[in-house]
Amino acid sequence: MAKVFTTENFQEEVINSEKLVLVDFSANWCGPCQMIGSVIEELAEELEGKVSVGKVNVDENQELAQKYSVMSIPTIIVFKNGKQTGKVLGAVGKDQLLELISKA
Repeated sequence: MAKVFTTENFQEEVINSEKLVLVDFSANWCGPCQMIGSVIEELAEELEGKVSVGKVNVDENQELAQKYSVMSIPTIIVFKNGKQTGKVLGAVGKDQLLELISKA
């Protein structure tokens, strides 16, 4: 199951993580976000133990969305050693997300 990242736990769960971290910046009311939600959950299960996968609700964590220049949702960002290594906008497919992860 995908983790829930918030302003309170982002530093520890994402920035300080020793694993790659895939973060889905989204919102409950967003149609494309709901479409990609099942793919995010699939990846969380398949990559458990290798890649940390989670979501940030942009409505509840606006400062994180601003910090990482999230202008439209869904926005998926991959972090490695606390740094952003890849970013994709929109409801993309599983293959594109796996490619984003493999490039990191």
